[in-house]
Amino acid sequence: MNIPTPHIEAKVGDIAKTVLMPGDPLRAKFIAENYLEDVVCFNTVRNMLGFTGNYKGKKVSVMGSGMGIPSIGIYSYELFNFYDVDNIIRIGSAGGIADDIKLRDIVIGMGASTNSKFADQYKLPGTFAPIADFGLLRKAVEAAEKLSIKTVVGNILSSDTFYDDNPDANSLWRKMNVLCVEMEAAALYMNAARAGKKALCILTISDHVFTGEALSAEDRQNTFRDMMEVALEIA
Repeated sequence: MNIPTPHIEAKVGDIAKTVLMPGDPLRAKFIAENYLEDVVCFNTVRNMLGFTGNYKGKKVSVMGSGMGIPSIGIYSYELFNFYDVDNIIRIGSAGGIADDIKLRDIVIGMGASTNSKFADQYKLPGTFAPIADFGLLRKAVEAAEKLSIKTVVGNILSSDTFYDDNPDANSLWRKMNVLCVEMEAAALYMNAARAGKKALCILTISDHVFTGEALSAEDRQNTFRDMMEVALEIA
């Protein structure tokens, strides 16, 4: 497929080799305005804002992914396969599931379990395990340590359903030591694997499924900065 694509209006060279992807395009705009220099907006299609700029002398792009596996599945596929992006780092929020996961914790998804059928397209003779790129994961942990930011590394859940009709679903995932639930990482990891590229998901716990605790809007903004800074350091 030629570029621009149906969903991204960027031209050749507009997008960096590493793209940070928050779900919310306005968070992409926040990162661009507060962390990047010499910023250029490369996408406004469907208001899924994308920007490229410089961070500490490195060319970095940031773009929203939207909510859910179908949305990030489209954008990450086009970035990997049509715009020759090498690395995508998802930075998003998640709901805690594990008992020892607390509000504001930074969780790095080593693996992404899912209730999605996204992998069916590959017609594999078994169950595919979507995992992060180890090099990016290791760099993220090391960068967080230098910034004195605590991280928890483990298995996360990428769910197709935000309002699940099964009241026991999260309890069942918790029994398997899944740390938290979000809605995008599994598709990102699978697209990266299929394209021979690299992906990582870094999350901030904004609420807890079982305790009912939740961060305020102000708390989310301040806490999410830690996650953003870790991702920018390894971009």
